[in-house]
Amino acid sequence: MKTVFYLIRHASHGHLGKVLTGRAEGVPLSAKGLEEARALARQMKGRGLDALYASPRLRVQQTAELIGRETGALIRVADELDEIDFGRWSGRSFRDLARDPEWQRWNDERDSAETPAGETMADVAARFTGLIERLLQNFPGGKVALVSHSDVIKAGICHYLKMPFSNVHELEVAPASITTLAVDRRGAILLGLNTNLEPVEAGACA
Repeated sequence: MKTVFYLIRHASHGHLGKVLTGRAEGVPLSAKGLEEARALARQMKGRGLDALYASPRLRVQQTAELIGRETGALIRVADELDEIDFGRWSGRSFRDLARDPEWQRWNDERDSAETPAGETMADVAARFTGLIERLLQNFPGGKVALVSHSDVIKAGICHYLKMPFSNVHELEVAPASITTLAVDRRGAILLGLNTNLEPVEAGACA
């Protein structure tokens, strides 16, 4: 019996497309993002969620809070859903990062490159899918929402679809979008990718 996982990216914030926010504290949703999150929450209502887990970042917590209000699901914080640890890259503009050879390597060689904090895409996929594997035991045949970040979700998709991490740029996971996986011990089926809202500008990260 497969468990359905709704992989939800947080809604928009003021740094989107301009600054690599990473794990910076205190970055809230923008006015546009709050509108996106409310619309997303209304779409999640009635889906019969058994559980709702979210990254500890403020922008994710705000998104999850609105989903929780509409669905009645209790938000549980999961560090496995946290943003990639970008270390000293966090807080830098994408224009500035574009001149950094290590940032270029990170984007060109996702199968092997690591961030200044030492995290690789394989590390991210391992923590993300590790959470899913544990939740399979708790919610067999259930429906679980995981609210996280763009590249974290992409890492999980690459893992389950057996895609190289170098293909990550071919996947679009827009703010406040839903990607749906049906998972059991034998593997996963992708039921939907990046549904709901218009794609953001290419290259925008959170």
